[in-house]
Amino acid sequence: MKIVIVTGSSRGLGASTALECAKRGIGVVVTYNRNPEKADDVVKAIAGIGGKAVALKLDVGNSRSFSEFREAVSAQLKALWDRETFDFLVNNAGYGLYAPISDVTEEQFDGLFNVHLKGPFFLTQALLPLIESGGHIINVTSATSRVATAGVAPYAAFKGGLQVLTRYMAKEFAERRIRANSIAPGAIRTELGGGLNVEFEAMLGGQTALGRVGEPEEVGGVIASLLSEENRWINAQNIEVAGGYVI
Repeated sequence: MKIVIVTGSSRGLGASTALECAKRGIGVVVTYNRNPEKADDVVKAIAGIGGKAVALKLDVGNSRSFSEFREAVSAQLKALWDRETFDFLVNNAGYGLYAPISDVTEEQFDGLFNVHLKGPFFLTQALLPLIESGGHIINVTSATSRVATAGVAPYAAFKGGLQVLTRYMAKEFAERRIRANSIAPGAIRTELGGGLNVEFEAMLGGQTALGRVGEPEEVGGVIASLLSEENRWINAQNIEVAGGYVI
């Protein structure tokens, strides 16, 4: 059985990705930061469809915790799957902040940087010895790194940096045949940044060619599909999953 770690998978895109992977027969390591109950719900949902999963605590914004997380992963890989390695890493964990550049504090800037760029960099570094050769890393970025949207500058800048980092991962990990791609969602119905109200959703839908915002499973399904052998020749790409956002 292939195994995936999906960071930030107690809700939203991460939870949908975890479920979609489980539907395809992949074992899942779910991670959460503040909500173990939600993570347990995802594990139970995966068990309900015949899959196997475990939930582990992970604060992607605290790189000092990554060695401890790696040890927890190793223990669970052995206990649940009798393996020492896993196959796929989905760097998904994140949060939103809406504020113009003139109002962003250094603390807010650092928090977004730690979760959206520094975290994926050093978490991938920490877990790399456990990733099976021939594996795959997917970094979840954002269409806001292509379309300038007032109020999300730091978030978008770090997501753009993560897209660049993805290409470097593909280049440097190629010796071990580990692929790296990024997925850039557009407007999706999640709790990120406080969620969508009726007016905001209507505005975003009007900027999307298909006339609506996306659902979490529409992104999760693409991520799970990209992990499959059928897509083994896709590498070092940023794939926008946005229904035609601002085209």
